[in-house]
Parts: sequence; structure tokens; C-alpha cells
Amino acid sequence: MLRLEVRPQPSARWGYGSPLLALAITVVIGVILFALLGKDPVRGLEVFFWEPVKSAYAISELMVKATPLLIIALGLAVCFRSNVWNIGAEGQYLIGAIFAAGVALTAGPDTGRGVVVLILLAGVVGGMVWAGITALLRDRFNANEILVSLMLVYVAVQVLNYLVYGPWKDPMGYNFPQTKTFDAVTQIPKLFQGSRVNVGLLLALAGVAGVWLFLFRTYAGFAQIVGGLAPAAARYAGFSSRKALWVALLTSGGAAGLAGALEVAGPIGQLTPYVPAGYGFAAIIVAFVGRLHPVGIVFSAILMSMFYIGGELAQSRLGLPKSITGVFQGLLLFALLACDTLIAYRVVWKK
Repeated sequence: MLRLEVRPQPSARWGYGSPLLALAITVVIGVILFALLGKDPVRGLEVFFWEPVKSAYAISELMVKATPLLIIALGLAVCFRSNVWNIGAEGQYLIGAIFAAGVALTAGPDTGRGVVVLILLAGVVGGMVWAGITALLRDRFNANEILVSLMLVYVAVQVLNYLVYGPWKDPMGYNFPQTKTFDAVTQIPKLFQGSRVNVGLLLALAGVAGVWLFLFRTYAGFAQIVGGLAPAAARYAGFSSRKALWVALLTSGGAAGLAGALEVAGPIGQLTPYVPAGYGFAAIIVAFVGRLHPVGIVFSAILMSMFYIGGELAQSRLGLPKSITGVFQGLLLFALLACDTLIAYRVVWKK
């Protein structure tokens, strides 16, 4: 009979191998799912894993999807390593987009290109303000940050709907709930002509280096990690738990807000009810599949982007529902949680 036996110490090999095994399990279950739905499994895998990388244009679109996921997941990695459970990055992403849109809508014919910097800063401030509410309630009233941050997502959605259906609604937009299209001067500069990839990708990669340096090469980052792994030891060493809480939430909120600003002033170009794309929730999976390490998060963000694009292609080419993207994301998360058992336990055969 197969049984789980506690390892003498956690397995470093399975620490890296668990995400790969989880991906393999996801693919196998996906093949079975395609077969049950009456679709060609080979074609289904091709849509998810080949179509998003088969050409330069496809890769550029993959980078467009990966950029917000990477930025948000980097912020969440700082949070989760600090043992602060921010589940509301989607709301912080939305408020960042709203703040950025508010600045973009003030642009006129005489506005200079410097407004792009203000738009991005507004997005960061918006995300930090929304995350700051969670930090304040946790700090002053010991409220559960999981519930508070999650509930604030739905408040953010209502704020967005109020604005696009109300005061910010484009009077020339044929009654559609959306703002006017932002002026060209507010658009995030693109990196390549003929593609939608913008400077957000460079900011994301800079964020990878910045988070790595912060977490693993600075005293402040060490304090954050110790506070997450051993709160009692952190207090004994004189590290402030309040400071760690605020740093974690403001960092992750600012990152999510930046992603929202890059999205509305980049590929979307206006504020609409469809800004919430689930990036804030998907980034939680990205962070954990990447082992909360900045370099690992790069690869997991690319993988999650393939799921997004593959899901869109599966709708148009295979006739599958939009929810197929969420199915693959959920499969990957649950497979990872199951495979992570092998880090602390090993499978043994006992009669």
C-alpha cells in the first residue's frame, strides 16, 4: 500500500520539481478534458502551447499578457514571503487603473509626453491607497487581511462601474459604458513598431531585478523574510512587524496599481467595465508556481499568459467556452498544491 512518510528534512529537489510535475499533470488532465468534450486533444494542446509562440507577433502578444501578471506577482511575492496574505490585488489593479484614467482624461492638445509618467505614478498611488486600507484595518483593528483585501475587490468593481456608467461616461460613445478614448499623448510608448508591447515590459524586468535585490541582498528584505518565516524570531531581533506589514501591502498594492495603469493607458486605451480581467487573482497562481522567486515568476507569468491566449483561441477555433482559461489555471494551482506535498513527504510502499 502506498503511504506518505515524513521526510527528515524538506526536499530541495522537489522544491523545484513540484511545479514541473504540476504542469505535466495539468497537461494530462487537459488532454482527458479535451477528449471528453469531443475535441482533438493534440489540437487542443497546440492551441494552448504552440499557437502563442509560433511567430514573432504571437510572442509579442504573449509578452503583452505576461507584463501585468509579472508585475502583480512580483508585488505579491514580497507580501507572501512576509506572511501577509494579500488576496485583493485585483481590486488594487482596478483602482490603479481608475487613478491612471483620471490623469489621462485631463490631457489635452497642449499636454506633453511627460503626462505618461504622471499616469504611471497615479496608478501606483491608487494601488497603494487601496492596499493601505487593508494595512490600516489589519494594523489598528487586527482585521483579517485575506477577507478585507478580497472584499475590497468588489468595492473597486462598483467604483469602476459607477464611473464608466456615470460621470466619466463618454457622451459621444453611443451610450456604451466607457470613457472617451485617451489622447495619443497619454499612450504608453511602444517598444516595437507593429506590436502592442510597450515599456511596461522593461519596467517588469526591472522589477524582477529590484525585487531580487530587495529580498535577497538588503537588510530590509531580510527583515521581511524573517518576519514571514519566524515572527517570534523577528520580534526578538528587533524587526518591526508593523513596518513589515505596511511595506508588504504597499509594495504589492503599488505593483498592482502600476499594472492597471499600464493596461488602461496601453493596450486598452480607455476605461471600460472590462478592465477587470482576473490578472490580480491569476497572479497569485503565478507567484506560487514561480516559488515566490522573481526569476521563477518570469517563467510562470509566461506560462499563465499562454493559458490566457490559449483560452481565447480555444473559443474561436475549437468552440470551447471562455471558462476553459480558468479551468486550466485552477488545474495548475490544485496540481501544484498536491505536488508540494512531496517536498515534506515521500511516497513509500508498505505491505
